[in-house]
Amino acid sequence: MKISIIGAGNVGSLTTLRIAQQGLGEVYLIDVAKGLACGKAFDLEDARSLIKSDYKITGSEDINQVLGSDIVVMTAGLARKPGMTREDLVSKNAQIIKEVCLNIKTLAPKAIVIVVTNPLDVMTYLALKTTGFSSSRVFGMGASLDAARFNNLISKELKIAARDVEGMVIGCHGEAMIPLPRFSYIKGKPLPEIIDEKTMEDLVNKTKARGLEIVSLLGNGSAFFAPSAAITELVAEIIKNEKRTIGVSAYLNGEYGVKDVTIGVPCVIGKKGIEDIVELSLSPEEKNKFHESAQSIRQLISQINIL
Repeated sequence: MKISIIGAGNVGSLTTLRIAQQGLGEVYLIDVAKGLACGKAFDLEDARSLIKSDYKITGSEDINQVLGSDIVVMTAGLARKPGMTREDLVSKNAQIIKEVCLNIKTLAPKAIVIVVTNPLDVMTYLALKTTGFSSSRVFGMGASLDAARFNNLISKELKIAARDVEGMVIGCHGEAMIPLPRFSYIKGKPLPEIIDEKTMEDLVNKTKARGLEIVSLLGNGSAFFAPSAAITELVAEIIKNEKRTIGVSAYLNGEYGVKDVTIGVPCVIGKKGIEDIVELSLSPEEKNKFHESAQSIRQLISQINIL
């Protein structure tokens, strides 16, 4: 299995290590910055005997190394800085994504593409339209990371293991995301039966603000430990074909009453990519919020040149 990661920043390099350590395939780390990907690949390889894992990583600044990839992970682009929203990144990152996707279209026409670059839902839409691939093969990591953050905050509030929490978050990957307590569980028990309404509202708001909070605290750059773990989970699900339901930014064509937009929803992930879109039975209020979230993505999409 050939896995190419475009972008050797914090997210890309840590994702490379996680994928390699799990033995999921041969990893190619690619970045246009001279020497960056190669240097990080050398450093990662030097750790092999120390962590007792005989993986293979190739670093390069040559996009042609993506040739024949089975999976391509797109982390290239500028990261958020304090005071900058994901939306501020639209014009800056759109050009990068478009250029890379044109190369993927030619060099790896059968690849599954996972988009991580922000604003994630918009860049996923751009990647889908630029490659012309099936919508099952182009999707964004986003909702699974948002759910992981929701899980963590709930676990801290209740002082329980994070693995016992199954949070559900849909909508755009940003402050307009929609955590859904009604579809979230602790060992099979619905969250609203365990946490009071005021505490739940606080947890929902903290989840929405979590990414920006991390950016503000770091001062330079954005989160990478949790995002790299979320990416690796998706790569593993594609390779292992266990068909688990994971939240991703998927292209909707009528599902949830929404058309022609990429947005976070639960999907069955397998060897073909998105194998099914799971439609939750949303309340009228939840549905309105979801449609508002979709509209916010459409507005950003309208700011970029798709073709």
